[in-house]
Amino acid sequence: MGVPAFFRWLSRKYPSIIVNCVEEKAKECNGVKVPIDTSKPNPNEVEFDNLYLDMNGIIHPCTHPEDKPAPKNEDEMMVAIFEYIDRIFNINRRDCPDAKSDPSSPAPRAKMNQQRSRRFRASKEGMEAAEEKQKIRQEILAKGGFLPPEEVKERFDSNCITPGTEFMDNLAKCLRYYIADRLNSNPGWKNLTVILSDASAPGEGEHKIMDYIRRQRAQPNHDPNTHHCLCGADADLIMLGLATHEPNFTIIREEFKPNKPKPCALCNQMGHEVKDCQGLPREKQGKHDQFADSLPISEQEFIFIRLCVLREYLERELTMASLPFAFDFERSVDDWVFMCFFVGNDFLPHLPSLEIREGAIDRLVNIYKNVVHKTGGYLTESGFVNLQRVQMIMLAVGEVEDSIFKKRKDDNDNFKRRQKEKRKRLKRDQPSFIPGGQFSPQALGNRSSPQAICNPRQAAFEMRMHDRQNSTTSASPNTSLTPDGSPSLGGGIKRKSEDSDSEPEPEDNIRLWETGWKQRYYKNKFDVDASDEKFRRKVVQSYVEGLCWVLRYYYQGCASWNWYYPFHYAPFASDFEGIADMPSDFEKGSKPFKPLEQLMGVFPAASGNFLPPTWRKLMTDPESSIIDFYPEDFAIDLNGKKYAWQGVALLPFVDERRLRAALEEVYPDLTPEESRRNSLGGDVLFVGKHHPLCDFIVEQYKTKNTEAVDIPPELCHGIQGQLTLNNNAVLPDQVVQSPVPMLRDLTQNSAVSISFKDPQFAEDFVFKATVLPGAKKPAPVLKPGDWEKSNNDGRPWRPQLGFNRDRKPVHLDQSAFRTLGHTMPRDRGMPGMYPNAMPLGSYSSPYARPLMGSQQQIPKLLSNLRPQESWRGPTPLFQQTPQRTAGAAPLLAWNRMLQSPNQFQPAQYQGLGPMGYPQRPEDRMDRGRQV
Repeated sequence: MGVPAFFRWLSRKYPSIIVNCVEEKAKECNGVKVPIDTSKPNPNEVEFDNLYLDMNGIIHPCTHPEDKPAPKNEDEMMVAIFEYIDRIFNINRRDCPDAKSDPSSPAPRAKMNQQRSRRFRASKEGMEAAEEKQKIRQEILAKGGFLPPEEVKERFDSNCITPGTEFMDNLAKCLRYYIADRLNSNPGWKNLTVILSDASAPGEGEHKIMDYIRRQRAQPNHDPNTHHCLCGADADLIMLGLATHEPNFTIIREEFKPNKPKPCALCNQMGHEVKDCQGLPREKQGKHDQFADSLPISEQEFIFIRLCVLREYLERELTMASLPFAFDFERSVDDWVFMCFFVGNDFLPHLPSLEIREGAIDRLVNIYKNVVHKTGGYLTESGFVNLQRVQMIMLAVGEVEDSIFKKRKDDNDNFKRRQKEKRKRLKRDQPSFIPGGQFSPQALGNRSSPQAICNPRQAAFEMRMHDRQNSTTSASPNTSLTPDGSPSLGGGIKRKSEDSDSEPEPEDNIRLWETGWKQRYYKNKFDVDASDEKFRRKVVQSYVEGLCWVLRYYYQGCASWNWYYPFHYAPFASDFEGIADMPSDFEKGSKPFKPLEQLMGVFPAASGNFLPPTWRKLMTDPESSIIDFYPEDFAIDLNGKKYAWQGVALLPFVDERRLRAALEEVYPDLTPEESRRNSLGGDVLFVGKHHPLCDFIVEQYKTKNTEAVDIPPELCHGIQGQLTLNNNAVLPDQVVQSPVPMLRDLTQNSAVSISFKDPQFAEDFVFKATVLPGAKKPAPVLKPGDWEKSNNDGRPWRPQLGFNRDRKPVHLDQSAFRTLGHTMPRDRGMPGMYPNAMPLGSYSSPYARPLMGSQQQIPKLLSNLRPQESWRGPTPLFQQTPQRTAGAAPLLAWNRMLQSPNQFQPAQYQGLGPMGYPQRPEDRMDRGRQV
């Protein structure tokens, strides 16, 4: 789920939840890459029990990366996915009892609307970008510009990453091969239980993972202290992790680095976008010119998000005294998760008055803490909403809606004013004329030798003419000039406004900051009068149903596969009157869409090539009964935002009954292979020959037992479920064919696979949202609020930087301190990159490493040079004051060394340290380094 700016807000407000991942890199020996031994302890000093992969966050960056060249074909994409999973396993390695992989599958109808909007947008933006690129290219070439020849390559349509396509079917085959290969060859996988839930199993990837955790938690054999690690980039994973109430839950995701440089798509040069391309030839830049504009290829870094630390933060923030009922932290966490839904999610638009960038969650929490004394209890319980209490919260938000809109307008005006002043300041401070060519400014050190002046008279004449033209223009800004620089008699040119270089603001017809905003909103967005109480009631009821559906989805599973919010916009908080008696029940027994049916519901006509021919024709044939579902163009309402990607795509909603009726006519045209891809599947469990469950599974295949059997939990690390024989199973001593031509077949396979089904419960069973008995609370990480009072020995608080509180900090050697002394000024402390570093004498704590052996003599040796600052080393040449006498030659570096009576002997040095300074042999050794 994409909650815009949620993770940025969360990481800034609660910074200690972030831990940088430590990753062991593979090494090369004689050009051969040595694989990492994943059976060794985790370098992050933490042991995870279960690792879950939301494959959606892995497939996209591997198939169309933004920071490196894209794979050339589908085979390279699959290999990139394998390598990505290897990296994740390397970071999280342990003899994990369980690893679960979940690509996205046929989703609930409420999610399909969001998928439909996203895929239609991607198709439209791709076509518009290609047209704009071609138009600009022709204009540049017509003006005589230089552009490299256009590459003819097939554009990768990311819409194929949708259940039901051939790409996702091939990915499932490749993942089965990958799991079997790692179970056979990687020692770190030998005791793993791997569960693969591919795109044929219904449900979103992250919610299939949550459903697995809920069902395992409800088993008597479940360990309440299981440490879960979930890999995924969606912001809703944080709220889903909190909803499990597991005390040990960690999320691993790529570290987001904004504003990465990208080359121009036309000229492949850095520093500008396509719309600003001038078609200029690239200038030669140094000796290695071929690498000047190439992007530095570096592996993406990963971070951990520790939800146990987030729970510490929330416990401090949500704890309330003097409540008329017993305070329960777990229930308050559920209420916090519920309130986050109001700022937006994949299933509901956010309320107009609640923007996360404006501190909406903080505002909701403050209102919640003020009103909860009157509600008589919490807002939610195990995924079910108390609408009467929610109504009190929402009406309290409605009371301040008008002031929120006015403050938003004031903040926006202030931001525009600051931006305008900034542009004027930059324009004023910019030099009026910068000479080019031989007189162009050069950075210090860029020129190895002075350049000869060529034709200085002509260069001086051009400078004078430029100054004269500038003075004439500034004296009469409205006067136009002729080509020879003289004033024109034909009249003036209208002067541009000061802020004309700013982008045009979208027109806002709602004007929420002015009186009558509610009437204008409903008239503009819904095309009804605000006085239409019946329609407003319908919108509010649909939104309330959505809140109940989303919370049930998070805590109990999908309440209905057919429900969806039937409007593009949300109501106001002040409209939530009388919601206490609104029904919040959903139809039972609903079924998900089949994969190909989902493709028909979310794909634009431009992506119809992924569908069977007769199904594709329904998207383009003017006589089709559902042609209105696939508009070639559609409007995007910016809805008060600035960029198109922030707007609302005004697409028609798909009528399920009409869609199914149209598909009944083309179902007979499916081939057997297409029918197989259109069927719903299930999970598959894999184990290796060393796993205790392996012999049990092999015995099931030998006896050809066709009935489901329960997993013996003692053989599978406490995991429970049912096993049935799989028709396409991976079996020992049978060759596993590689679906990727560049990879070998597994001719000596010892792994085995079997169909797996989670423990089943009654339809009305309620999973309790609480901490399980026997769960141990993790050690606190945050600084106690009463640390100064309770700390009797006066020790300073030492923050925890990783998972291990007892991890020893890094300490600097003597040579490292001297290096710092070389690169820092002498006149003030230790500024720069290490402003908080203490002098050597201050490191007298029990963690400091004493001097060993010959290092004890280092201060004595340096005392002859600088008695008071022996650890700093000799003063750099550029910081020494040259002393000259009348008639004396300049005291150059070599002269100064010869004249110094206390210089070191050359035999004492075997190499040069930083900035060319001599370095002792013992200083070059990395001995005694503590980590």
